[in-house]
Amino acid sequence: MINLQQLSQILLALFIGFCGSVLFIFLHLPLPWLLGAIFTTSIAMRFEKLPIQNPKIFSAPARIFIGLIIGSAFTPEILEVLHIYLFSILLIIPYSIIVTFAGMYYYVKVLKFDRKTAFFSSTPGGVVEMVILGEEQKADTAKITLVQSSRLLFVVLSLPFIIQYVFHLDISGNQLITKAIKDTDLIEFFYLIIIGLIGAFGAKKLKISAAFLIGPMILSVIVYSGGFIHTLIPDELIKFIQVIFGTIIGFTFRGVKLKMILKILMGTFGHFVILAFISGIFVAIAYYFFGFPIVSTLLAFSPGGQTEMNLIALIVGANVPYITIHHIMRLFIVMNLAPMYAKRL
Repeated sequence: MINLQQLSQILLALFIGFCGSVLFIFLHLPLPWLLGAIFTTSIAMRFEKLPIQNPKIFSAPARIFIGLIIGSAFTPEILEVLHIYLFSILLIIPYSIIVTFAGMYYYVKVLKFDRKTAFFSSTPGGVVEMVILGEEQKADTAKITLVQSSRLLFVVLSLPFIIQYVFHLDISGNQLITKAIKDTDLIEFFYLIIIGLIGAFGAKKLKISAAFLIGPMILSVIVYSGGFIHTLIPDELIKFIQVIFGTIIGFTFRGVKLKMILKILMGTFGHFVILAFISGIFVAIAYYFFGFPIVSTLLAFSPGGQTEMNLIALIVGANVPYITIHHIMRLFIVMNLAPMYAKRL
């Protein structure tokens, strides 16, 4: 149990993270709720006497919700069009393998990372997911956070430029539709929480890696793809979860020197160039051999976050189901195979 003083220190840390999120929103920067919290919390780590405490007590519940969110993308509508995109989707398997091991080789040889840290830094999953898995495998989460966040930043900043100036599509609009908590079916949401808890503790009982993430994700896939549950995780909760993890991740920078941060940022740009080359090859294959639209394939094979890629897809009028399936499959493959391979390193 935590006492009142510890609780106030945790809440202060979360408030600092929230302030970073607000700042990033004001500056129109990508992934504001996560990256903003990481930014201000990592700065706060420079002030050792600041009375704040790591909010890791919220980590397990937040992981459960992340698993549920990932699974919620597997709707019946998505599964109905799965066969149309089969050959393109199958390309995600070699794509994920090549991207991961090319990046792993780069980080081991160029930046001298240990093999586990290099593996989770180069694996094309989400920032939070890779940090969670890396932490469980005793990898350097500060380096993983820096690399994964930098990669996402490079992708999100470069893609709109490419789409607007190379393909001459307008991306100034904003057609993103989110589900507010007031529109959430509270009964279904309650069932979803129960399902998440069953999945988490069931996976832990079975000693599955990242149990509080993988267990809820698997059950979420079942209930959403079967059409048993339709309500989505409230947008406000998703944002709060990002602030929680952004703050937790920010604490990993305690004691990390600024010189190391700058070194990794510069090194990550080299990896981004490699990623762009590999992604370009797979985009060309999907476009020339299977005839899928070039912008849709570009977004489908971009190593960015699913949320950000779908946002861009909505704005430019790209094929959202096609893009979504590719990112879901990439994340699903990564989340299930990465823990097993990491144990061998």
